[in-house]
Amino acid sequence: MEIIDYSSKYDNDIKDLLVELQEHIVKIDKEKYNILTDDYREKYFEKTMSEVDKFEGKIFLAIEGEKAIGLIVGLINNEEENTYDFSAPKRGRVTELIVSKNCRSNGVGKQLLNEMEKYFKKVGCLGILIDVFAYNTHAQKFYYKNGYFNRNIEVMKKI
Repeated sequence: MEIIDYSSKYDNDIKDLLVELQEHIVKIDKEKYNILTDDYREKYFEKTMSEVDKFEGKIFLAIEGEKAIGLIVGLINNEEENTYDFSAPKRGRVTELIVSKNCRSNGVGKQLLNEMEKYFKKVGCLGILIDVFAYNTHAQKFYYKNGYFNRNIEVMKKI
């Protein structure tokens, strides 16, 4: 297994991974707000690629044989921010980290995360933000194990 920069050669694998993650999110969503539409595969891929272009983004792929078995997407969508009530350094944001379910627990996610952290450091980021779906407890444990912590928590009530 090797980690490489994005290559369009793997676009179909990337789309498959994005769909696999969304299927998982739909399955664990207790409120059933998350859905998987017929056009999700193409639309979400287009959105992701557009954000990568717009926000100094980077995609790294985990390749095994001739197949992408994992990916991470990182964006830099903010500069250093200083206002009357908030001061934060330049930060990167991981928007996607997916390892195919048949390849998990082998260190692939950690290698992808390490590669993105190196990229963020290289471009001057001093922090990394990652949103994790509350019901995705496996992902939360993975991030905590890798030094991440809760900074903001959003709460919800159905009415």
